[in-house]
Amino acid sequence: MERKDNLLNLRKEQEAREHQILSPYASFADQTAGRDRKEEKCSIRTDYQRDRDRIIHCKAFRRLKDKTQVFLSPEGDHYRTRLTHTLEVAQNARTIARALKLNEDLAEAIALGHDLGHTPFGHAGEAALNEITKDEGGFCHNKQSVRVVEILEKGGLGLNLTKEARDGILNHRTASEPHTLEGSIVRFSDKIAYINSDIDDSIRAGIISEKDIPKKLADVLGKSTNERLSTLVHDIVRNSAGKNSICMSEEVKESMSGLRNYLFKNVYKNPRAKTEEQKVNHLIKQLYGYYIKNIEKLPDEFITMIEKGETKQRAVCDFIAGMSDRYAINIYKEIMIPKSWSVKSIENR
Repeated sequence: MERKDNLLNLRKEQEAREHQILSPYASFADQTAGRDRKEEKCSIRTDYQRDRDRIIHCKAFRRLKDKTQVFLSPEGDHYRTRLTHTLEVAQNARTIARALKLNEDLAEAIALGHDLGHTPFGHAGEAALNEITKDEGGFCHNKQSVRVVEILEKGGLGLNLTKEARDGILNHRTASEPHTLEGSIVRFSDKIAYINSDIDDSIRAGIISEKDIPKKLADVLGKSTNERLSTLVHDIVRNSAGKNSICMSEEVKESMSGLRNYLFKNVYKNPRAKTEEQKVNHLIKQLYGYYIKNIEKLPDEFITMIEKGETKQRAVCDFIAGMSDRYAINIYKEIMIPKSWSVKSIENR
C-alpha cells in the first residue's frame, strides 16, 4: 500500500513542480480543460505527458515514416519524410518552450500530433483530396489531424487527448491563433522546420544552391541551415521572454516570410521538384472513384463508420488520407494494373 501511495504522489509532485518553475503564462497540467471522456488519472504522468505518449504509440504516427514531405518518392536516405519533419518540429518546440519556461510536455505533444492527418504524397495529395471533396467541405490536413485523434484511431474511439493538445493541433495552420502559448510555439516551430529542411533538401536535389538565396535574406537569417535555425529560435526566445505571447522581431519575421516566398517560387512550384504531381492527382482521384463505387472493398473499420452514419465520401477520404505513399502506390497497382497470368497449354488440359 505504501508503494502505491508513493506512485500516486509522483504525478502530483510533477504538477506541483510545474507551478514552481514554469512561467505564469504556461499551461499547467493540473489546470487542463480536460478530455471529452473522463478517465482515471495516471499515477506517474501528467495529462500532457499522456497525450504525448498516446500520439507516439498510435498507428497514424507510425505511418508518417512513409509519407513524403516535399519531394515525391525521392531517391536517397537523407531527404525528409513527414516523420522526420515532425521530429524536427518537436525539437524546435521543446527548445523554445524550455527557454521560455512554458510547458514542454504540451508543446511536444502538439508538435508530434500536428501532421497526423497529412495525406500521402505531401501537399500534392492534400490538394487532390481537397479538390475531390470540395462539395463535402474540402480537405485540410490540420482538421484531419484532429479527426484522427478524436475519431479514427483506436477503432473509432480516438486518443481522447486534452482540449489543449487538440486546439494546438488544429490551429497550427489556420487563420485562428492557438489558445495556448505552447500551441503558438508549435505554429512557429512548424514554419521554422519546413523552411529550413526544404532548403536543405532542395540543395541536396540540386534545385537551388546556398548562394541562390537572396543576399538580403541571408544577411539577416544566416548563410547555412544551422545559422538560420539559430537565428529564428533565438529571435523568438528573445522577443517572447516574459510575455503572454509568442512573437518575433519585425526584421526576422519579414525575412522568414521572404524566404518562404522564395521557396514557393523556386522550389514548391519548380517543375523539377513537381514533375510527378499530375500523376499524384490522377492516382488519388482514381483511388477515390474506385472506392466510392466499391464501398465493400474498404477495410471493415470504414464500413462500420458508414453503417453508423458517416457519409461514404468522408469514409473514403479518411481511408485514402491515412495511406502512406508506398501503400497508395501498391493499392493502385493492385486494383488498376492487370496482373500477369499464365494459361495452361492445350496439351495439359
